Parts: sequence; structure tokens; C-alpha cells
Amino acid sequence: LCLCLAGILLAPGCRGAEGRFAYKLLHDLFANYSSALRPVEDTDRALNVTLQVTLSQIIDMDERNQVLTSYLWVRQAWLDAHLTWDKDDYGGIDSIRIPSSYVWRPDIILYNNADEHFGGSMETNVVLRSDGHIMWDSPAITKSSCKVDVSYFPFDGQRCRLTFGSWTYNGNQIDLRNRLDTGDLTDFVENVEWEVLGMPATRNVITYGCCSEPYPDVTYTLLLRRRASFYIFNLLLPCIMVSFLAPLGFYLPADSGEKVSLGVTVLLALTVFQLLVAESMPPSESVPLIGKYYIATMTMITASTALTIFIMNVHHCGPGARPVPPWARRLILHHMARLCCVYEVGESCKSPQRALGGRGSRGDAGGPWESPGEGEVGSEAGVCPWDHCLCHHDALLRNVGYIAGCFRRHRANQRRTGEWKKVAKVMDRFFMWIFFLMVFLMSVLVLGNAA
Repeated sequence: LCLCLAGILLAPGCRGAEGRFAYKLLHDLFANYSSALRPVEDTDRALNVTLQVTLSQIIDMDERNQVLTSYLWVRQAWLDAHLTWDKDDYGGIDSIRIPSSYVWRPDIILYNNADEHFGGSMETNVVLRSDGHIMWDSPAITKSSCKVDVSYFPFDGQRCRLTFGSWTYNGNQIDLRNRLDTGDLTDFVENVEWEVLGMPATRNVITYGCCSEPYPDVTYTLLLRRRASFYIFNLLLPCIMVSFLAPLGFYLPADSGEKVSLGVTVLLALTVFQLLVAESMPPSESVPLIGKYYIATMTMITASTALTIFIMNVHHCGPGARPVPPWARRLILHHMARLCCVYEVGESCKSPQRALGGRGSRGDAGGPWESPGEGEVGSEAGVCPWDHCLCHHDALLRNVGYIAGCFRRHRANQRRTGEWKKVAKVMDRFFMWIFFLMVFLMSVLVLGNAA
């Protein structure tokens, strides 16, 4: 191939005479040509301009600022009635490539441009054919505004529109049409975060409030779906695993002193994850799905920490507490204890439990000490002689009675304290299973909504 002036492409085997034809053609075409005027024979007729967009790459999607940065190839084609020639008069030259600044170009711009510098298309060459048809291919890096809906983040999909149209020419001067019903995705470079589902194109004719003339535009709707694997492994799974640690705070022994610390630590960890999500999301009223999961989990952990504090208060109620009420003894120490498999040493879930606070426990509390302290004074009076038995000395009897009473009160306090500790233990196990079930249901609910 022989390359001539201004990028003119000639047929293989061209001779020097054909090069002179190219110079002559260029001189003749632009001798009386002006690139400032719309190239039509009849100024009352609209010039047909066809548009085709090829999506090459998605550079960035800024959800917080709602800006899509993409790399496009924009192809525009129109007929210039002033740039035609007979190819037989110029050595068979059928097409030439010249700088785009030489010819008139339609002022097609991106309406929803979000670039502060308003960078247009690259100044590339145009292909001019002998019948006057011009084709202008130009690459462009565009920043377009995109309404981002993060309600189902990170399982969301977005619809970003790219609207192209003339800025100054109305529909009576330029008739803009899309060449294809969809954008070209054959040369698209796959994005690591977004999957492109399609790029349909529609033509719209809009009459704006400023003007009475119609303005046609071509809108390409970019259908995107987020690849959620990164967010699942870095945000969702850690949150689920941390959430399952919260109910284990009920399983810790109350005397360990770490029950409340575990709940507060889990709450702080989820707060950090919540801040990470909030930094990348736009400050809108729609809360992301993962954000709702974080809030629900943090609410559950707050409730579990408050219940833990209440249960620890029950556990450490002390010997001065009142006895366990009969309804609590029947409901918690009997039914709930069997349901949660809370049993003492030597018992099992299936063995019948003794009735706490019943006849046997009262007999055990003061059995070996009741006979010398009380009940035997009257009987001994008839057995021991009044003058010889030391048991009948008043001082000794008062001391023995005092010691027996103290021991009985101590055993009663121990029994009440043990019953309250068992109440706290049963409540711990009951709430542990309740909160495990809540965490599981919330996780299934999130995944179900995502699906």
C-alpha cells in the first residue's frame, strides 16, 4: 500500500501519477469548503446522522459519587453533500482519510457527562468516500452520571444510561438515529467487579422547556450486575462468623468475668464492618441489604449483652435474696431445665429431678443438728436427772441453740443462692439457643433476599 498526503489510502501498486491525483483531489475538495456550515443542499431538510457505540472497558464505578467511568468507541456517520467526486477523474481513488478538523462534524455530546474537564473525543481521522459519506471513529473516556441503587448491595444490579445528542442542532436540522438496537460488546474487556448483561439502545425525541423544537437523542442503557464474591468473603462471611460468637456469651460461666466483654467485643467488630460499608455507599435513604443485616445483628448483640447483665445479677444475687417464687421454680427449674438439658452433677437430661425446696431438702438442711438443738430438751428432761446432766444448764443450752440456728440459716441461704444460680444457668442456656436460632434465621433471610 502507498500512503499519500494526509493519510490518503491508495490501492496496491499505486504509481506516482496516482499520488499527484491525491494532491489534486485534496486541493479541489477543500478549495471552497467551509467546515462551519451544515453540509446539506437544502437547508430546510434535516441531515441524517447515525450513531454506534462500542463499549471497550468499564474503568470505574464510583457508587458514592454515582459516576461511571467507561472507555467507548464512538462511530458517527453522515453525508456531506459538498465533498463528493468522480473517482474516475482522480485515478480511481474511492476514499481518503483526512483529519477530522478539515470537515464539518456534528456536535454530538454525552448529555449526562460528569467530567469536570468535559473532555471530548480524540481528534482522529475521518474516512471520506467519493459519494460524500463520512465515517468518524473516535475513542473516548467518559464519566457519566449514574443513579446507583444499593438496596441489595452486594447482590445488586445497576442500570447506567449514556445519552448522546446534539447540543445546538434540533431535530429539524439533525436527525440522530442509532445504527444498531444495542451497543457493541464484541471487544469488551471483562471487568473484575461488574458483569455486563446487555446494552440496549433507544431513540428519544424530547421537547425541552427552553425551546419549542424537538431534540432527538440516543440512549444506551448499560445493564450491570455486581460480582459479589469479593464482598461475600470479605464482608458477609466474617460478619456471620462474628455473629455466631455472640450467643456463646451465654455459655460462658458467670464466674469467668468475660461474658459482658465478649458481647462488647463482638459489637465493636460489627461496628468496624458497618463503617467499611458506609464509606463506600452513597449517603442515601435506601439502606443496603448487608447494612440491614449489620444493624439487625448489632441490635441482637446489644439485647444479648443486656440480658447477660441481667442474668449475672440473678447469679450474684447473694444470700440475702428472697426465695425463688413457686412459678419460677416450676417453669424455669423444672420445665426449662429439662428442655435445655441443664442438670446437676450426677443427673442427666432424662433422669427425673428432685423437687427443689421440697421435703427432702428441708430435712437435709437441718437433719443432724435439729435433735441436739431443739426438740430434745423436753424429752431429755424426763430421761436425765435434774441434778446430774449437764444438758440442762441454761447457758449451754442457749449456746447450742444459737449454733444450730446459725447453721440452719447458713444452709437455707446456701440453698436459696444455689437455686438462683441454677435459675441463671437455665436462662443462659435458653437464651443461647434462642439467639443461635435468630442468627441463623437472619443469615438465611439475607441470602434469600439476595437470591
